[in-house]
Amino acid sequence: MARDSDNTTWPEAEALLAALSPAMVALMDELSAVMFCAKDATGRYVLVNEVFVRRTHERSRRGVVGRRARDLFVPDLAERYEAQDAEVLRTGRPLRGELELIRRSGGAPGWFLTSKLAVRTPDGAVVGLVSVSQDLRSQDADDATMDAMSRLAAGIQAHLDATPSAPLTVAGLAALAGCSPDALDRRVRRVFGLSPRQLVLRARVDRAAHLLAETTTPLADVAAATGFYDQPSFTRQFARLTGETPSSFRRRARRA
Repeated sequence: MARDSDNTTWPEAEALLAALSPAMVALMDELSAVMFCAKDATGRYVLVNEVFVRRTHERSRRGVVGRRARDLFVPDLAERYEAQDAEVLRTGRPLRGELELIRRSGGAPGWFLTSKLAVRTPDGAVVGLVSVSQDLRSQDADDATMDAMSRLAAGIQAHLDATPSAPLTVAGLAALAGCSPDALDRRVRRVFGLSPRQLVLRARVDRAAHLLAETTTPLADVAAATGFYDQPSFTRQFARLTGETPSSFRRRARRA
C-alpha cells in the first residue's frame, strides 16, 4: 500500500500500483547496483528500492515514499529530474541511457545511466513512470570517461535534431567526446557495452520507435528524420534490431 507522510493512501499512487507488475516490482529489490523508483503522475515517489534510499539523505523507504525529488536531492539536480519526468509523462516518450551525476545533500556523487518509462493503464492513460539508474562506478569508469560520454550522448541527439541525414563518422564522434578515436572506442564500450557506431544506430532506432508509436509520420519520413539512407534500409535495420518491421511495430504500438 502506498502511503504519504500522514500514513494515508492517495489516489494517484493507487492508480500507478494497479498498473505495475508485482513480479517486476519484487525483482527490483534484488538489484544491488541499480536504483529503482516509481513515481505517480504528480511526481511523488510511490516505490523505491534500497539502492535508491542509499542515494538520499533518508534511512528508510518510509522516509522517501510520498515525497518528491526536491525533498531528497540538491536543487539543481532535483530540477533536472523533475523536468525529465514531466517530459516523459507529457509525451509518453521513454528516456533511455541518460548519463547523470547523482548526489545527495552532503553525500558523495556517483555516475549513473538512467532510463525512464511511462506507465499506462490498459486504456492508455499515463499514471506515472518507472525509472532505473545503473551505477557506473561498478564498471570502473572514471569521471573523465563519464564526462566525455555525457558530451557524446548529447551531441548525438543534437545531430539527430538538426542534421539527421548527415553521416556521423568515428572522427566526428571522437570530436564530440573530446578524445581520440581509440579512446572513444574504449570509453563507449566500457560505459554502454556498444561500439560507437552501434551507439549511434541505437539512438536512431530509439527515435524511430518513438515516431512510429506516437505519430502518424509516413515511414519514408521516419527514415529521413532518423538518419537512414532510405525507407528500405530503414526497414531492414529496424527489423534486424527489433525483430519486427516498422509497419508491424506501429500496428502493435497502436493496439497497446
